[in-house]
Amino acid sequence: MTDFANSNKTVKLVFSDGTPSVMLPIYEGTLGPDVIDVTGLYKKTGKFTYDPGYLSTASCESAITYIDGAAGQLLYRGYPIDELAMQCDFLEVCYLLLHGELPTPKQKADFDYLVMHHTMVHEQLEFFLRGFRRDAHPMAVITGMVGAMSAFYPQSANLLDPEQREMAAIQMIAKMPTIVAMAYKYSVGERFVWPKNGLSYASNFMRMLFAIPCEEYVNNPVIDRAVDRLFILHADHEQNASTSTVRLCVSSGTSPFAAIASGVACLWGPQHGGANEAALRMLTDLLAQGGEAKIGEFIEQVKHHEGGRRLMGFGHRVYKSYDPRARIMRTTCHEVLDELGLRDDPLFKLAMTLERIALEDDYFVSRNLYPNVDFYSGIVQKAIGIPVTLFTAIFALARTVGWFAQMNEMINDPTCKLGRPRQLYRGSMLRHVPEMHERL
Repeated sequence: MTDFANSNKTVKLVFSDGTPSVMLPIYEGTLGPDVIDVTGLYKKTGKFTYDPGYLSTASCESAITYIDGAAGQLLYRGYPIDELAMQCDFLEVCYLLLHGELPTPKQKADFDYLVMHHTMVHEQLEFFLRGFRRDAHPMAVITGMVGAMSAFYPQSANLLDPEQREMAAIQMIAKMPTIVAMAYKYSVGERFVWPKNGLSYASNFMRMLFAIPCEEYVNNPVIDRAVDRLFILHADHEQNASTSTVRLCVSSGTSPFAAIASGVACLWGPQHGGANEAALRMLTDLLAQGGEAKIGEFIEQVKHHEGGRRLMGFGHRVYKSYDPRARIMRTTCHEVLDELGLRDDPLFKLAMTLERIALEDDYFVSRNLYPNVDFYSGIVQKAIGIPVTLFTAIFALARTVGWFAQMNEMINDPTCKLGRPRQLYRGSMLRHVPEMHERL
């Protein structure tokens, strides 16, 4: 970690209310904007900063992921996301995020073996799952099951023990595909399909989702590779809402499984991990209302904000140019549609037409509203046969490794403190409780 005490850059804050001016240190990152250290601001001035949503606040120092929104760049440990997605598999990326470097051939073989031999879940977890209603949203089920891991694997539940935390990471990465597949099978009333350790991570997941006991399941390498890329693209994404939730939870010293469950719960929100569901529902609604013949009318409604119309799957809070993950997912999307012969499917034709029109429309281009990864990932998953309600669960599956990498980094940071945001209070002044007869 950086020796912040040796910062040689400062900024002077001057107040108009008579508060004495104060000098605050400025720190430089490897990439990205400098940051102003305000940790001593309250002590020196009696004032806090005000930053709703923490949009201008660096909550931590990190060496895991870097995003340049203007340039459309995403780096994992310094490696561009497109190189990782096209040249590595998901477990290589997991190793990179957890350990800081890509694995050697032996390290990869050992790591793959370790993960793929922890894919089974405790038998009692199956009975825990059966306590849920079959029509429960998969994210509700998975949040509960991940939280329950602390009870089923107590020997890995001590956050402050490096060995236990490392084992918890392996267990969660290995078991999340099993948990997600179990939640899906339970919802459709099918028998669980247990892991097959000889398969790749993505191939094993596809088999657990779609195999049935009465016949042999044959993996499609194009589909498996598409799913593997989907995992890579969602493995980490800097200090987003769910990652920040995990970090805040970790700061209390809770179980690593409980911290991951908090991330799953946060990711469930439609403004975060649920965006791919929203994008596909938008396409489905548009198809039901007339499909391609109604695109022009739909686009105009979006431009004029009529009826709450929004172009879901376009634009991003951070990226102000093309989302680099979207470029990769777009290529993968077309590969999958070609492989499955779905180019002429009405829903997918509609999606491709909407994509082309939006990319050629100055209204969207001038506002940096390019397709993001959620637009294409929803199409890919729909084509594969994954139900919409499972989209965010798969996102959580992929993001688990990023959460653990962030968790490890935070625990090893000597500046780590219990998270405690402050507030701007706008409530009542001090008042006293009146007697009942006086409350008129």
